[in-house]
Amino acid sequence: MLARYRDSRDPGVRAMALYALGLLSDHTPIEIGTVLRALHDRDNVIRVAAIDAAQRTIAAKQPGADVFGAPLIALMRDDRDPIVRGRAAVALATFADMPAEGAGASNERIGAAVVAAYETERNLTVRWHEAWTLGRAFPKAPSIAQITNALSDKDQLIRLEFLTVAGRHGDPDLVRLMEPLTHDPAWRVAEQASESIIRLNTGTRTEHLTKIPDGVTTPAPLPEETTVPLPRPTGLGPIRRPVPADAILTLPLHPTSGASLDGPAPGLHPRVRIGTTKGAIVVRLYPEWAPLTVANFLNLVNRGYYDNLRWFRIVPNFVAQTGDTKNGAADSPGPGYTIPAEENPLEQRAGIISMGLNYEKAQAVRDSAGSEFYITMSPQMHLNRSFTVFGEVESGFNVLGRLIESDTMTRVEELPPD
Repeated sequence: MLARYRDSRDPGVRAMALYALGLLSDHTPIEIGTVLRALHDRDNVIRVAAIDAAQRTIAAKQPGADVFGAPLIALMRDDRDPIVRGRAAVALATFADMPAEGAGASNERIGAAVVAAYETERNLTVRWHEAWTLGRAFPKAPSIAQITNALSDKDQLIRLEFLTVAGRHGDPDLVRLMEPLTHDPAWRVAEQASESIIRLNTGTRTEHLTKIPDGVTTPAPLPEETTVPLPRPTGLGPIRRPVPADAILTLPLHPTSGASLDGPAPGLHPRVRIGTTKGAIVVRLYPEWAPLTVANFLNLVNRGYYDNLRWFRIVPNFVAQTGDTKNGAADSPGPGYTIPAEENPLEQRAGIISMGLNYEKAQAVRDSAGSEFYITMSPQMHLNRSFTVFGEVESGFNVLGRLIESDTMTRVEELPPD
């Protein structure tokens, strides 16, 4: 893989080789010098892949990984590409998980750098990436005045992420600033305001949403989604593990820019309508990034596996999870098989659909996906490192704001590609 990165003249090939090197960092030390040089490459597709590799190396606690701090700060602050700036900010959050010994001053410096970058950044997407990083890793870095200003920002994602900052900051006086947002017109903001107040007061959060919180105005029901579905194939036989022949390989995967590592390739993509007791959610699937995962999902959809299953885990402002006949029980067999992981560079922003995994000792188990999936209700960038993204909500996102754990999927069916 290292040779492919060094020898190829194709930036897309080099970027994917570098990304693959990062995937190996959990078990195999990778050359830090190679990644450092790549962070300064003239091609933004290389810089994006290098940021991911650096982040995975930091997360793996590889000796010497702390050297990535300064170049990531510089990229967040100065790079001309907003995708690079945003991803560099997210990568810096990983330093908060480094060993505590000697990390205090370093983390204080990084947190201050993220706050400073946020204060001068004008690109909204980069700003919410930086705000996410502060909430995830450095909630004490912003001042009360900065938090106050952000909680009144006109963009709901900024308000949302700074509510996380406020909930983890530790200052009880922040409750009075958050209380008005429990009636925010944006349902995600209102829910997170309630959650942040709970967290600031008790240190806990709601793990299972069984009722809509008081004061939260849920989104209005949508008109019925009436696209005529594709007919379900006949003669499919019993549910089975996908094989390579099932994969959709018609979409080209040749990233040439930072943006092409952050979304679907050009062309028609399969789509699925997830009917629920509160409305329909349409997702667009990305087989170019996760071919076997998409094949597995469509195999289950077309066999009616998901029909009438419950949304067994809904965590406010986090994920809505479903897809298991035993509602996520530890001994659940799922579909009776597992599929390989297909991690990819797509970010876990809001509205992403990803496969659920089993856990051992609080760690996600690679290659343990089966049928469970989740949809993110807000950016969850810390999930990038372990979970396979295989699509994104195309319409019906606000249905998530009406779901509680007694709701079910009614019928899940494939739609014509788009």
